[in-house]
Amino acid sequence: MLTSKEKLLRRQDRNRYKLAARRNGLPRLSVFRSNNHIYAQIIDDTKRTTLVSASSMDKSMAKAKITATVDAAAAVGKMLAERAVSQGVDKVIFDRGGYLFHGRVKAVADAARAAGLKF
Repeated sequence: MLTSKEKLLRRQDRNRYKLAARRNGLPRLSVFRSNNHIYAQIIDDTKRTTLVSASSMDKSMAKAKITATVDAAAAVGKMLAERAVSQGVDKVIFDRGGYLFHGRVKAVADAARAAGLKF
């Protein structure tokens, strides 16, 4: 029997394999959520570098006392998109990282779209 961690890793691998087939050189917006925080980064897989990152632990998010909410996730998505657009990245492919596209993951995606990222 697989543990929940092993199941998550399998979903991540399956999701990234499917993304690689339709990526066409676009950077990947990867989302990780923990019980207390949410992290997002834009990764260039060809160079294996992180172009832009944002999280609920950033200093600009210090005002938010509760960082595991949909509102905090939306703020992270908006912050990430603003940083990406300022660096010239406007098209990405979304990597939900094995999580359901619901709740905090969806909030990051919607806020990033609203702030100017296309995916």
